[in-house]
Amino acid sequence: MIRLNADLGESYGRWQSNSDADIMPFIDQANVACGFHAGDPKVLQDTIGLVKTHQVDLGAHPSYPDLQGFGRRSMRIPAQELIPLIHAQIAVLEGMAKCQGLALKYVKPHGALYNDMMQHAQVFEDVICALQQYHTTYPLMIQALANNDFHFSLAQKYGVTLILEAFADRRYSQSGYLLSRDQSGAVLNADEALEQAKMLIRQQQVIAHGGKAIPINAQSLCVHGDSPSALEMVVKIRALLRP
Repeated sequence: MIRLNADLGESYGRWQSNSDADIMPFIDQANVACGFHAGDPKVLQDTIGLVKTHQVDLGAHPSYPDLQGFGRRSMRIPAQELIPLIHAQIAVLEGMAKCQGLALKYVKPHGALYNDMMQHAQVFEDVICALQQYHTTYPLMIQALANNDFHFSLAQKYGVTLILEAFADRRYSQSGYLLSRDQSGAVLNADEALEQAKMLIRQQQVIAHGGKAIPINAQSLCVHGDSPSALEMVVKIRALLRP
């Protein structure tokens, strides 16, 4: 059974999103910002509380240190600096969750770090090493591609479990990655996202930009919490996933 996840806890300071409390009852996994692209301490505390109330799996959502760019700007950070950056973010969310009697379940990088991890072997290995060197080796959520053999091989080498996800609300490129947000049509509206979700659930494929069909076998389906129609999408996709 495919699970449903969303990126949440992304309010910060005076900028507040009111969608988290509405979305949380419909998802299985919450990827919660750790403060480097969004999510201040009060937001993290409140979001973790919602996770606990609705019995959702808690995932850490670490990013590049980029509050101004919402973590969507790529950075060249060497492993000896990136690994402690990831450790620090996991530790913050893990510790705040323990204050509410909740355990962290997995890690999913955010934004540019996620995209770089998927498209650059060295960045992926750095992220894998960060998880392997942490005191608890949490599973890593990554993008389901037509072929993830490389990712599984490297993860197995370091003893890290992978969770494969697909995206309901993002257009895919013909290479199987996500179409850049700079390109028109990269972010799907609610109707388009629902159709893509149906295809992922029922046929294990997506139709990429340009019309190419790409096979994707995912364990989890993501909706971005900051999408304007996020609540509408998760409600309708939840209905698709119910037996």
